[in-house]
Amino acid sequence: MEPQAEGPAPQSGFGEALPPAGSTIAAIATAVAAGEGSVAIVRLSGPEAEAIGRQVFVAAGRQAWDSHRVLYGHVVDPSSDERVDEALLLLMRAPRSFTREDVVELHCHGGLEAVRRVLELVLAAGARRAAAGEFSQRAFLNGRLDLTRAEAVVAMITARGRRAAQLAMAGIDGGLQRRITTLRERLLDQLAELEARVDFEEDLPPLDGAAVVAELAAVRAELEALVAEGQQGERLSEGLRVAIVGRPNVGKSSLLNLLSRRDRAIVTDWPGTTRDLLESELVLDGVPLTLVDTAGIRTTEDPLERLGIERSHGALAAADAVLLLYDLSLGWSGDDEALRRLVPDGVPLLVVGNKADLLESGESSSGAAPEGPADVVISARSGEGREALAALLLQRCGLGDLTGLQVSLNARQRDLAAGAAAALAASLEAAQQQLPWDFWTIDLRGAVRQLGEITGEEVSEAVLDRVFARFCIGK
Repeated sequence: MEPQAEGPAPQSGFGEALPPAGSTIAAIATAVAAGEGSVAIVRLSGPEAEAIGRQVFVAAGRQAWDSHRVLYGHVVDPSSDERVDEALLLLMRAPRSFTREDVVELHCHGGLEAVRRVLELVLAAGARRAAAGEFSQRAFLNGRLDLTRAEAVVAMITARGRRAAQLAMAGIDGGLQRRITTLRERLLDQLAELEARVDFEEDLPPLDGAAVVAELAAVRAELEALVAEGQQGERLSEGLRVAIVGRPNVGKSSLLNLLSRRDRAIVTDWPGTTRDLLESELVLDGVPLTLVDTAGIRTTEDPLERLGIERSHGALAAADAVLLLYDLSLGWSGDDEALRRLVPDGVPLLVVGNKADLLESGESSSGAAPEGPADVVISARSGEGREALAALLLQRCGLGDLTGLQVSLNARQRDLAAGAAAALAASLEAAQQQLPWDFWTIDLRGAVRQLGEITGEEVSEAVLDRVFARFCIGK
């Protein structure tokens, strides 16, 4: 069931009441695949939702059509009275629904044919097929959601790890909206003081310019912190692409299997076994990772192996982080150093010494633990060092300690917050140059506007269309 909400009449960003939606929309609100899923939901929203529900659904016995009550019965074809499916109907009358319109949900059997047939009947009865994100867009336009909550719904749907889902839930609960609104109100207070001095300075007490500067600088610092947190949140939601590189036969495939906890790669004692990129997706301490096992990089005449090595170079260029593996039993070599120089600048690099079990058993070719630049020592065969490797990898990628990360901005929100911070920097520059008050307000207004765009208080129809077009059909 969608969250219930009571509230004032819907308002636009300029204070006028929004006109009521003139059409009733419908869509399948659950994932649909052949033979998959036991239950599917067809959702309707709009002024004719209940009437259409009554046309296609026959409740068993003498059940009352009360709001927020589940009815049992059958979906029927009104033209033939054919029973199409056994189903449940949930009616949520306005304004106590997700869209603040009348909403009907038909819970029918999953799969392909049954749910498609139910949707066809609903559309034939007068509903219009919903566009992507149209339910959430109506919830926003009707004052049920602000824009940050609506976008957090998408983040929750697409979350690939536990921590990303927690951040999305914080957005749905309004954590981001409250922080942005508070910052915007603080800027509005300063803007009001400055504009009052522009028009009525002779009638008002002197303005404490230093206090205004301190407040603008404080808000700017908080915005910059939010932008940095947003970058962390993006890594959590999109995940990290980690390339495992090294010379042939150092244990890259074994490490891939160890971290993914399943055998994805062939492991042999023959160098050059891996000829193509192998990928494995996993969640490590709540962070989604895509591990890429690359072909061992060396000079070779084998055309297939050379093709694999070329792809390894490409994987390095596209990686968010690199695990450079070398053989502890052989020691760090010039070839290993050459591989380290191939890692692009700015890409987090973790040098991993493998085959610690050979050192412990005395099987090292040098007879003693060789020196090397290992950040962490492991045995991909026995699993020794796995937890230390995982912790250090996340730390190098800036995801080691996420206890202070409470909310996260998406790319659109982050760009606006960064723009607001830059506008405040320009306003502070005007203050430093001791320009008149009205020069301070020029960029300050821009910062206020950009923060309003984050929450949807100041946003164009074109922006809304772009935002909600990213939603799935039925949400």
